[in-house]
Order: sequence, then C-alpha cells, then structure tokens
Amino acid sequence: MNRILGIETSCDETGVAVLQNGREILANEVASQVAIHAPFGGVVPEIASRHHTECITQLTQRALDAAGGAIDAIAVTQGPGLSGSLMVGLNFGKALAYAWGVPLVPVHHIEGHIFSAFLGPDPPEFPFLALIVSGGHTCLIQCEAPHRYDIIGSTRDDAVGECFDKVARLLNLPYPGGPSIQRAAESGDPHAIEFPRGMAKGDSLEFSYSGLKTAVLYALQKETLPVADVAASFQHAAVDTLVIKTKLAIEKTGANRLVLAGGVAANKLLRERLANDLDVPVSMPPFALCLDNGAMIAAAGGSRLQHGMVGDLRAGVYANLPLA
Repeated sequence: MNRILGIETSCDETGVAVLQNGREILANEVASQVAIHAPFGGVVPEIASRHHTECITQLTQRALDAAGGAIDAIAVTQGPGLSGSLMVGLNFGKALAYAWGVPLVPVHHIEGHIFSAFLGPDPPEFPFLALIVSGGHTCLIQCEAPHRYDIIGSTRDDAVGECFDKVARLLNLPYPGGPSIQRAAESGDPHAIEFPRGMAKGDSLEFSYSGLKTAVLYALQKETLPVADVAASFQHAAVDTLVIKTKLAIEKTGANRLVLAGGVAANKLLRERLANDLDVPVSMPPFALCLDNGAMIAAAGGSRLQHGMVGDLRAGVYANLPLA
C-alpha cells in the first residue's frame, strides 16, 4: 500500500490530499481564497502566502484524520507559481518529511494538472497530447511517457484564464472571470459579436489572447451592448481558438488521445466542444479536480516516486520552473 501526501500552494488555493496506490483519493482538502482576492480583481501575492501559512496546518490535519494510516512520501509543488506561496508549501512539506523520515518529491505544477486526468473516470495511457488551460498557462504538450514532455505550443501573451478575468472586469462581472462569464453567457447569443481568434490562421501552434481582450474593450467603448451577448461571444471566440489549435496539434503530432486539464478545463463549452469536435478520445479530470488541488500533486508525485525521481531537503522553489 502506497500513501502519498500531496501539498499544493502555487497561487491562491491551499490544497492538501492523501492518495493511495496512485489513484484512490482518501482525502482532498482545499481552502479557496477567491473571496479574499475578489475585492482586488486578482491575486495579491502577499495576501496569498499569508493565507497559506494560516490554514495549511489545519488542512493537513483534516486530511490525515480523514485518510488514517501512515504516509509513505510527501509530494509538494516546487514551481512555477508565486514565490512566497510556493515557499509555504515546500517548507511545510520539508518539515514533515524530515520529522516522519519519508521521501520528499518536488512536483512541477503543470505536471500535477496533467496527472489530474489520471484521477478521472477515463484515465489516459501514454503517449498523448495535453491541453493545459488556466489563469497562468495555455499550452499544448506532447506527453511521450511519464515525466517526458515537449511543449509544442504556448501563449505569447495572456493565458486564456487571465483573459477571462480581464474581460470579466470590463463587464463588471465578479472575480474569478471564468465562472462569472460562463453564467452570463448562458442567456446570451454567442454569434452576436464577431470577436477575433488570435493566431488561429496558419500553421503555428502558438496562442495569443491579448487581441481578443482588446477587441472586447473597443466593442464596449463603441456602443452599449448586452452583457450576456458580449460574454457569450467572447467565450465562443476564446474556446474556438483552443479547439482550432488543438485540432492542428493532433494533425501535426498524430496523437490518438487528448488530455484536458487546468482551471479553464471546468468550462462547460470547452469540454463539450472538445468531446464533440475531435476525432480522438478526450480525458478530463472531474470538475472538482480542475482547479489547483493536492490530489493532482500527489498523483504526479506518486508516479515520480515509482520512477525513482526523489528530491531531498535542499530543494528550493522556482517561480518560473520549466517543465522539460
């Protein structure tokens, strides 16, 4: 029996989970900071790290109480992310690893999102193509084997989740932008306004969302438009770009399966489009595991442990840690 404690504190969610045998979630505790950062319209790094410090001990105790039994290793996010937030989780994980005499396994945050798909009802098998979409990341990754990755496309400016947040502010919708725009779009016409699909034409797998954000700003400055129509049209354009690029990546790589992960993977339109428009099966994490959580870090850490990829107590945090 293998039990991994996973700790995630890369941004504004404190996640602590216990995973057994690579897939069975025994406990998954998450403390969200949405209400704390909402008045500022985005994450304030100093407030985020302070909140991690305040709640990580209690979350860990709740997870341990729910899971029961001994812990065999500790997996913790090493980067990328906010340096202060990362330090809270990594140093806490180091202390537990030292006190319990168990291995410490540093994990890349994006790799955690990739492994969240292994906790869903339709886990993938390597190799596959991954589309990672969140507030900080928009990228297409060839996943040849466990812990062997090649980023074949990424954003040149705003990540798609970041664009959702900025457009939500333009529409005076609540933070975070993804859920609020999705709700507003339900009563809107997705074809009311023709917004641009950044870099959608041509052979490139790169993304660009700054032009879409600016197009929304100019449309609102030009005339008064129904919020629902703007939200629906924006969401349609943002998702359409992701689908176009993913189709192109599948053609270029010959991938026979797609993994969708990251916070924006909770978007219902995106999930429906990828499930219906692609010629390959799509593995997606459950909605609860799309946002940052400790279970995904434990899953990635468990695989790294199995492949002999163990860290030590000298591990540091890296705000811009590369995946490769």
